[in-house]
Amino acid sequence: VAPYEELDPLVSRLNEQHGQLMHRMEQIQDAADLRREFTANVTHELKTPIASISGAAELIRDGIAKPKDVPGFAGRIYDDARRLSNLVSDILTLSKLDESERAGSQELFGPSESVNLLAAARDVADRLAPKARKAGVDVSVEGVSMMVRGNARLLDELVSNLCDNAIRYNRPGGKVFVWVLPGEGGGARLRVSDTGIGIPEASQDKVFERFYRVDKGRSRDMGGTGLGLAIVKHAAAYHGAQIALESAVDKGTTITVTFPRA
Repeated sequence: VAPYEELDPLVSRLNEQHGQLMHRMEQIQDAADLRREFTANVTHELKTPIASISGAAELIRDGIAKPKDVPGFAGRIYDDARRLSNLVSDILTLSKLDESERAGSQELFGPSESVNLLAAARDVADRLAPKARKAGVDVSVEGVSMMVRGNARLLDELVSNLCDNAIRYNRPGGKVFVWVLPGEGGGARLRVSDTGIGIPEASQDKVFERFYRVDKGRSRDMGGTGLGLAIVKHAAAYHGAQIALESAVDKGTTITVTFPRA
C-alpha cells in the first residue's frame, strides 16, 4: 500500500481546485485586457469628434471663419455633436449588456414582454425612412407577425442597427429587404438583406467586434460609431438568439437573427 494513500482524494480535489482557480484567473486577465482595449478605443473615438467640434467653434469664436463659412462650421459642430451623442449612447448600452451578462440576469433592462417583431421592424423602417431617402436607398419590410419574448428597447436597437448598417453601407439606388418569418421550432426569424458594398470574407468573423471597421475611413465619413453590430451580437445573445451572416463584396450582405420560441 502506498504511503498516505488515504490523502489521494484530497490531493486530487486540490489539483482540481487549482486548475479551476488558474482558469478563473485567466478569465479575469482576459477581461482586464478587453477592458483596457475597450477604454483605449473609446478614448480615441471620443477625441475625434471633440477635436472637430473644438476646432470649428474656435474658428467661429475668434472671428477667423468668414461669415459665409459659418453655417458650414456650425453644421460640422452639429454633426459631430450628434455623432458623440450616438457614441455615448452605444457605449452605455453595451456596458449595460456586459453587466447583465456578468450577473447572469436580465433585470437591468426591466421585465420581459411579448414584442411583435414585424411591427418593430416596420417602426424602425418608418423612423429611418428620411435617412434612406437621403441615401437613395429603398427599404421594404415583409413577413408575418411573430412574437418574441424579451426587452422591447433592446429588440428595437437590434433591428435599428441592422437596418441602419444596411442603409449606411449601401449605394444610391440600392435596396434593403427586411423579412420577419417563422423560424425552426416555432421561433421567429429576422432577416435584413442589402445590395450594398458587402464584407470581405477575411473580415466577416470580425464585424461583430467592438470598434471593428472594414473600411475605417468610410465608416467615419458615414458617421458610424463602430459599435452597432456589437450591440446586435450582445442583444441577440440576451434574447437567446443565433446570428448568421452571408456577404460578398459588391453584392451585398444578409444577416439573419433566429429567436427561440416565445
